[in-house]
Amino acid sequence: MRNKTLVIGASDNEDRYAYKAVKKLRDNKYEVIAFGTRKGIIGDTEIQLDFPTDPETIDTVTLYIGPGRQPEYYDKILALKPRRVIFNPGTENELFEDMLSENGIEATEACTLVLLASKQY
Repeated sequence: MRNKTLVIGASDNEDRYAYKAVKKLRDNKYEVIAFGTRKGIIGDTEIQLDFPTDPETIDTVTLYIGPGRQPEYYDKILALKPRRVIFNPGTENELFEDMLSENGIEATEACTLVLLASKQY
């Protein structure tokens, strides 16, 4: 069942927006997979170092890595077949957005925190 949000670029640094997004998603009762490059914990969510591979569970991918770091994840994200990918401010990437659209995946330039706060998530 597709019900999880994958946060790419998760960090246990409280000042990072990815940290805030994981906390807000959990506060709003969303299931979250936090993926990052360093071990850590955000509230009750452990940061995973292995990219998830089960395409049956991911509804939304929200990006907190810049366009320069995204290419290594193109194929992995496409393989998950999420319903949508959210490009948070600073992560916009027209090439990847076009790739997602061509594969029937919604590409949205938005702020996850604003979407949650305005009940549009």
